[in-house]
Amino acid sequence: MSDYQILPFYFPTTVIFVDDSTDFLVNLSLQLSPELAFQLYDSSESALLALRGANNMTTPLERFFSCFHAGEDIPLSHHVIEINLDKIHREVYNEFRFEQVSVVVVDYDMPNINGIDFCRSIPDTAIKKVLLTGKADEKIAVMAFNEGIIDRFILKQDKAVINVLNKTIRELQRDYFNGIERMLADALAVGSHSFLQDALFAAEFQKICSELRIVEFYLSSNPDGILMLNSAGVESLLLVIDDSTLISHYEIAYDQGAPDELLTALKSNQLVPYFWKTQGNYTPSCHNWRDFLYPATEFKGKQWYYYSIVKNPPGYKTDTVLSYNEFIDHLDQ
Repeated sequence: MSDYQILPFYFPTTVIFVDDSTDFLVNLSLQLSPELAFQLYDSSESALLALRGANNMTTPLERFFSCFHAGEDIPLSHHVIEINLDKIHREVYNEFRFEQVSVVVVDYDMPNINGIDFCRSIPDTAIKKVLLTGKADEKIAVMAFNEGIIDRFILKQDKAVINVLNKTIRELQRDYFNGIERMLADALAVGSHSFLQDALFAAEFQKICSELRIVEFYLSSNPDGILMLNSAGVESLLLVIDDSTLISHYEIAYDQGAPDELLTALKSNQLVPYFWKTQGNYTPSCHNWRDFLYPATEFKGKQWYYYSIVKNPPGYKTDTVLSYNEFIDHLDQ
């Protein structure tokens, strides 16, 4: 997640470590962050084989974008691209999402192939690459970095190598998502999801994620907001609306003959509506309309936002979703 924007979705991913020394890998694994999903390979051939089959998911461009055929009168030179927003939050139901490889950490000095040639052989160019090298190979690593073959290099002799490695991996995992979602994020910034690229709101979102210990999140539409999960799979829904959306809720409720109390509440800017039983707006079927309103927190970014956090939100069926803790336990076993 960038410091200046909120990605449409984010989830923990897997890191692959490659080194011909089994002892080094075992010692390394004992010092890595316990929240990190990783795989160890003492064979470069096995690691490359795993990487060729690891990231077989279609790209966000293929999953969420499609051509919209408006009719025969539209000239062939005019292409309309549509985004299927519902598919974004459905990413949470992909039980293989945590297996996606985002970062590879590879030793430079290996018998069959050196680390730089290994990085050149990784089929998925989106994967971030870290070279572990000795002092004598530092110049080679700098050249590989300047040529864009690797994204970082770390000296094995560095006394703080583990801390540097853990920090580097966290940064590169965010960069990985920034790279694969850039076009999707830019497209969604136009319209009711403008809060995604509001730097001030992005900082507020990071605070919320920290407080709730969120490890994965997915953009939601209808209602506008973000579905968030912690490592145990407990979900929260961050509802986010602006003034124009509040006005729209009021006008629809008024047209539907809503009670005066509800209309007054919608005009107060103190409550965020979440009519999850309908199509997102009030209808006369919402008899207990108070159950669909949540206390609002006002926030001033590029514009005024009103947000509310709904714990275990109704309307989302996440009982069968694989949690990150369950995935980590499976790796440990």
